[in-house]
Amino acid sequence: MSDTLKQHRDQIDAIDEQLLKLINQRAQLAREIGNLKHGGPIYRPEREAQVLRRLVEVNDGPLSAEAVTAIFRSVMSNCRALEKELSVAFLGPLGTFSEEAANKQFGGLSAPIQCSSIDEVFRMVESSRVDYGVVPVENSTEGAVGRTLDLLMATGLHICGEITLPVHHNLLSKKNDKSEVRKVYSHAQSLAQCHEWLNQNLPDVERQAVASNAEAARLATEEPGAAAIASKRAAELFELNLLAESIEDDPKNTTRFLVLANHEVAASGKDKTSLVIATKNIPGAVVDLLKPLAEHKVSMSKLESRPSKTGMWEYVFFVDIEGHHQEAHVKNALIELEKRASLLKILGSYPVAVI
Repeated sequence: MSDTLKQHRDQIDAIDEQLLKLINQRAQLAREIGNLKHGGPIYRPEREAQVLRRLVEVNDGPLSAEAVTAIFRSVMSNCRALEKELSVAFLGPLGTFSEEAANKQFGGLSAPIQCSSIDEVFRMVESSRVDYGVVPVENSTEGAVGRTLDLLMATGLHICGEITLPVHHNLLSKKNDKSEVRKVYSHAQSLAQCHEWLNQNLPDVERQAVASNAEAARLATEEPGAAAIASKRAAELFELNLLAESIEDDPKNTTRFLVLANHEVAASGKDKTSLVIATKNIPGAVVDLLKPLAEHKVSMSKLESRPSKTGMWEYVFFVDIEGHHQEAHVKNALIELEKRASLLKILGSYPVAVI
């Protein structure tokens, strides 16, 4: 071993010891803060978002912003665990993108709560059997997840966070080459997101939609000639070969998830508010309804219509606006909007997703 290499390794060992001491000092302070909260929420999305944004701003590299946020999410997760191990429900089984999103937001889950449906995630949080729930709400290619929107209308839960997850699909199988594949299993949305790749590379292979990509991976382990479209984590969990990587048609394919809770979230300084609104089905009603947002200079980032299920051709609108509902200009806009709407429900104000 050269002297230079030994010097570098000795320096790394010394830095590791300093990091260990500093992380434990941080954990002790986090524990003391927890004692001062007297039973308040352990997970504070607004505070964690502020911490991560500040660290990204001061980061000079060579670590990427994504690496920095991943490291410090893990640190914060382990500090929270000194007070209580949070329980987080998501659409299972293990190996789904919902699990990946939950791990990303919470810095890893030591006791993941797998649910068989989006409905079950809502029920688990509503009944306080878990602390938080993570559900998909929209994909950049395939659009909104209708079931999540329908349940948001009916629930008393609050949205307390959002997660944006780049979704990369992979072809997995027990086989060693894609020419040996005779059937492809995956969730319907994943099949749609890889439609052109499948047309070009496996044009004559049968495609079958299943409940989740993890279920597809399980089937690929049992059926000769079968493959799954799923994540690399699913490949590890089910010991499948990676036949092709990143086969999604859109390289920017991203799914947005929401974090559900029984409590509201304070302002973080860079927030989003989600609403459900409705108005009478008359010409110009929607334009008139949204005028208060423009008058109070509140930017709208999303407008999605959904059948109200209370009458034929009647719709509600899911709206995302910039800002927290307690900020003065947002609050004033919502007061005026409520006067014009036949329905207005604030689903939650929460920090904009941090990388």
